[in-house]
Amino acid sequence: MCGITGIIGQKANKSNILEMLDCQKHRGPDFTAYFVEENSVALGHNRLSIIDLSSNANQPFTSDDGNYVMVFNGEIYNYIELRKELQPKYQFRTQSDTEVLLNAYKEWGKKCLEKLNGMFALAIWDKKEQSLFAARDRFGVKPFYYHFDNSNFHFASEIKTILVSGVAKIPNEKVWSSFFTEGSYGLPNETFWKDIHQLPGGHSLTLKNNVLQIEKWYSFETRTKSLFSHFEKNEEEYITNLLLKAINLRFRADVPVGFNLSGGLDSSTLLALIDQQNIDKSAVEAFTFVTNDERYDELFWVKSMLENRPFHLNICPLSANEIPDLSFKMSQHQMEPYGGIPTIAYSKIFQAARQKGVKVLLDGQGSDEAWAGYDYYINNSQSIVQGVTKSPFRMNVLDTEFAQKSQKTIYEKPFEDNLLNLQYRDLFYTKIPRALRFNDRVSMMHGTELREPFLDYELVEYVFSRPTDFKIKNGVQKWMLRKIAEQFLQKDLVLAPKRPLQTPQREWLSEDLKEWVRAEVETLYANNWFNKNELETELSAFFNGDNQSSFHIWQWINAAQLLK
Repeated sequence: MCGITGIIGQKANKSNILEMLDCQKHRGPDFTAYFVEENSVALGHNRLSIIDLSSNANQPFTSDDGNYVMVFNGEIYNYIELRKELQPKYQFRTQSDTEVLLNAYKEWGKKCLEKLNGMFALAIWDKKEQSLFAARDRFGVKPFYYHFDNSNFHFASEIKTILVSGVAKIPNEKVWSSFFTEGSYGLPNETFWKDIHQLPGGHSLTLKNNVLQIEKWYSFETRTKSLFSHFEKNEEEYITNLLLKAINLRFRADVPVGFNLSGGLDSSTLLALIDQQNIDKSAVEAFTFVTNDERYDELFWVKSMLENRPFHLNICPLSANEIPDLSFKMSQHQMEPYGGIPTIAYSKIFQAARQKGVKVLLDGQGSDEAWAGYDYYINNSQSIVQGVTKSPFRMNVLDTEFAQKSQKTIYEKPFEDNLLNLQYRDLFYTKIPRALRFNDRVSMMHGTELREPFLDYELVEYVFSRPTDFKIKNGVQKWMLRKIAEQFLQKDLVLAPKRPLQTPQREWLSEDLKEWVRAEVETLYANNWFNKNELETELSAFFNGDNQSSFHIWQWINAAQLLK
């Protein structure tokens, strides 16, 4: 896990690439380096050393023949198997997944992507062809942002790195308006800033002779459809083995590995599967956050799960008085709106992990989307998702012209089954892209790496392709996952209903942090996107008890901090 950046064009020079690298040095505090051919190409890398800690594995990494130079962010979990496949033809000088990846590209070209099991954003410069090839992993776990003005191409792991290169910070009003009116965070290729784009997950790009081409290299739809009629003799055993394999691969590291824990089924299943690994469990640290509010904290459940297990629990507290400083810091790392106080609380885990020397953490993200864990999946209805009795949006505070810039998001529906289309939307357009972006910035703020076993592509494809009654049976969601979990967990944990990750956000914003909230939102009064009087009215109503939803308040705080 690292930070990558680059410039192709006349602005490619040592000074510019160093400025970009300095902006994202938190992503890779262990080593920073660059490759430059003046006025042509500059590639930079901030390294967080995880596999092969020696200096031989530093990046930018050059191929043996000297033609290819690569910067790469992420991990190739199956690098050991790929190395064995490549060994007859290639001499390896490191034990790193980086060298395996570059040799795989030399051997198979862009087809190598199909062989990778991992999370990655990579960029490879071909000196002979004077071309750049870049790609992003299947689900977009690792980020790749870019700006192209038809003469210079800038890319980086974070938006603010693009901004320090001289690209103007201009709001993308369509995306901002859609955020306020329907809670959309934009399409997979969009950001909240004009002319700063994302390479979508499962896509690659080539840049040659100032021509940019983007193509989709991963067809989830085709792969899952091919599995619809495939059944193993013992489905439960097969899926259990996929889960165990996903965990095993993600324990590959030359640094300590820990895991995040909450009181839910996903987290407890993760714990149980880690408990099955052939590792020194006493050296594996567990982390959970608390807000010291018994209405929301899950410490009782977490401690129950860890009972009679050797993992040491680290409890990471968050208090209301930390929010003003931490929220602004988080905004500057995210550079786009993010998920409120729960995201800030989550960041305390990575801070504590780094302080203890734990560089790698696992968590349970991705289970709900693949195994159909959200309540609205039961009804298979798009209207259920958006149709709530008390809308979380306050469109009345918006200027009419600005509100009309929003565009109703239309999601692709590649499957005949509506449940599959809802799951597909959440995997590739809404919940997973949003959560992965939040989580990448949260972990990398503290120079730590987050791994998501439930997003192993072989596991997701197979589970997604199963019939509905594998996921929802007799009204019970994530049915097969619960059945598997029964092998390892107490019955009350297996049968526990889904509990969203909660903090006292409503209470803190309306009571403890009232004056801070008021000061932040008041900065929007002069912004022509908003109606000042309506903002004041809604803010007063919130402080006077209309605080069942605090989503709109957090939207405004995000905007206030990002638009300054």
